[in-house]
Amino acid sequence: MAVFSERLYDAIVVGSGPNGLAAAITLARAGRSVLVLEAEDTIGGGARSAELTLPGFIHDRCSAIHPLAVASPFFRSLPLDRYGLEWITPPAALAHPLDDGTAVILERSVDATAAVLGSDGPAYRQLMKPLVANFEQLLADVLGPLPLPPRHPLVLALFALSALRSARGLAESHFSGQRARALLAGLSAHAILPLEQVATASFGIILAVMAHAVGWPMPRGGAQKITDALAAYLRSLGGEIITGMRVASLDELPAHRALLFDVTPRQLLHIAGDRLPPGYRHSLERYRYGPGVFKIDWALDGPIPWTAVECQRAATVHIGGTLAEIAASERAVWQGRPSNKPYVLLVQHSLFDETRAPAGKATVWAYCHVPNGSPVDMTGPIEAQIERFAPGFGKRIIGRCVTPPSALEEHNANDIGGDINGGVQDLWQLYTRPTASLVPYATPVKGLFICSSSTPPGGGVHGMCGYFAARAALRDMA
Repeated sequence: MAVFSERLYDAIVVGSGPNGLAAAITLARAGRSVLVLEAEDTIGGGARSAELTLPGFIHDRCSAIHPLAVASPFFRSLPLDRYGLEWITPPAALAHPLDDGTAVILERSVDATAAVLGSDGPAYRQLMKPLVANFEQLLADVLGPLPLPPRHPLVLALFALSALRSARGLAESHFSGQRARALLAGLSAHAILPLEQVATASFGIILAVMAHAVGWPMPRGGAQKITDALAAYLRSLGGEIITGMRVASLDELPAHRALLFDVTPRQLLHIAGDRLPPGYRHSLERYRYGPGVFKIDWALDGPIPWTAVECQRAATVHIGGTLAEIAASERAVWQGRPSNKPYVLLVQHSLFDETRAPAGKATVWAYCHVPNGSPVDMTGPIEAQIERFAPGFGKRIIGRCVTPPSALEEHNANDIGGDINGGVQDLWQLYTRPTASLVPYATPVKGLFICSSSTPPGGGVHGMCGYFAARAALRDMA
């Protein structure tokens, strides 16, 4: 057990993921004394990097592409560039290869994207242009703490007309061709929900709008650079960080006025269960976790040999083929069985960031969705899907690191069963995380808050959960 000083802290933050650091920075900027405690030996939660395969090959442990980080109103208020954070934005946000040897490219321009969608180009423009034009207002409501009252109701209503539909329903009614349907399916599958479920279209629309508004960037040197910049700024404000300190009980902590947990409901129950009222405990026990991910990192002896060479213009590649195939893959996961032809999210950082691999070599990051905690080895199916669109991929592998759901949770306790979103993000639980409450960050215990992605607005590297939780704590301290 760590030995702490007799100092009284205004706030202690347990967990150093992006939300925990965002909470700590918000408190420190308000002049409060803050201590961050991290269970692992390195900080960052889902925003960490390491040499997972071979020396000199830098891989991201979880998050890899960060449009939300660049768009985040909170992160944009921080001088993170002064602390070494540099963004790289590939020429295109996304490539989606198809079996005819071509790929659908999500360009920065709405018109350029529409141009590759054939007869669906006008429908794509009609869907995207008004939302891209009002991106700032839309994001303010989407990344807000609660859905009501909206700050920009007209823009949100425009978004809701399409976003509150199922991804499959919108794709099949709005588009007639396979290319546009496949593009929307791959985008919407980031929801980790069946594409027939209501509001899954919202994920695809928001991701496409961000591609046009800010791009899909990556931090030079790896996701760890986001964490390092946040931590350096926090320390410049007087904040303290201690690693290797796994909190098992509230009794272990030094004196404090407020306590913020960057953890999911399951861990909060374990650490503070005896202090929480029975009704609140019961609500946390009913919190739902979603499917996990099976992740692989590769070191390659050269770039991926895509059949569609235009895939080399994007860092992110969605692999899964048609709308029907992607929908079947995601539906199977929710039925408790991994897909034999999984939808794969792949990132090829080293095409655009020379710091990720030795000269002439390449790093690749990819995962597919699997049932929560699944023990099934998905290495073969994932590599077969990549080989389908890049014959010869397997021959370029010189190193491989396989991370099943259990290993993800071992590296980051918030990834329960491999769930990287801190819980299901369906229409109900997106805004009742972790319980239905006007102030979801507060618990019934005075001074005890939760600031993880298990609170609104949910998963992603944006820091808004931590920011809103810290604001709630500051109001409580006033």
